[in-house]
Amino acid sequence: MADLSTVNLNRLITFVAVVDAGSLTAAAERLGLAKSMVSKHMQLLEAEVGVALLLRSTRKLSLTEAGRAFYDSSRQLLLQAEQAIEQARSGRAVPQGTLRVAAPIDYGVMVVAPVLSQLRLRYPALKVELVCGDSLIDLIAEGIDVTVRLGKLADSGYMAARVGRMVRLLVASPDFVARHGMPVDPQALAPLPYISLTVLRQPNVFTLVDHAGNHNEVRMRNIVFSTNTAPACRAAALAGDGVLRATWFSVKEDVAAGRLVRLLPEWSLPEGDIHAVFPATPHLPQKVRVFIDALKEAAGD
Repeated sequence: MADLSTVNLNRLITFVAVVDAGSLTAAAERLGLAKSMVSKHMQLLEAEVGVALLLRSTRKLSLTEAGRAFYDSSRQLLLQAEQAIEQARSGRAVPQGTLRVAAPIDYGVMVVAPVLSQLRLRYPALKVELVCGDSLIDLIAEGIDVTVRLGKLADSGYMAARVGRMVRLLVASPDFVARHGMPVDPQALAPLPYISLTVLRQPNVFTLVDHAGNHNEVRMRNIVFSTNTAPACRAAALAGDGVLRATWFSVKEDVAAGRLVRLLPEWSLPEGDIHAVFPATPHLPQKVRVFIDALKEAAGD
């Protein structure tokens, strides 16, 4: 067994920060250290461990095979240490440290960012880092504490907590409706110009349900604008490009202000759930717990 007294464990924090940030310079900024100090820590750590961990070049920094295994173990060690400290302080300490959150772009901007800002006001010792993107990420590999996912969850080894419901509706701009007319039934939707969010499993096919429980599948045939982000879809709808299948949280202010109007209000799209997803752990970190509670409060359901 290795003699831990020969290794400065504080350097593990610097090493993990270097890998997460992708460079010595970015890690130095994140840690508030000089780049020369970060470089020195890495040299000393490699000497203490006895193997090369990083491959350095003028263009990029990468891990050796030993460095990759050492990084994975170091991240787990630091996470367990953080959880042990939080567990010991449970009930008397406030959330602190850095909370790293991932979320879809539109939900992250419109819902998660304000929630995180309110948490910062409530818990000044807490720092936050929000990563927005519409593709699935590996929480462990990316060092994410909790991610928000909309709709059906894929099978994984992660834990999940429902934080709200996802309501969707069909909208278009008043100018679009003036040009093309207000559709009177689901069949009238199919030939209309349509704005497609390509990251959806079936971006151009959806089912509508009326108050009597009748189902009607609609296949939009006239795709005029396709994009991989929901904010770009919203922008296209506001510009009058076409019909948009949107989440309520992303367009509710536009509908209230009359910038967008709801189509076929007597028909609805199936609702989904919004979940906070986090790595399985015997003790949920306090910073993750307060974030999940704040999201539930913001959802109001």
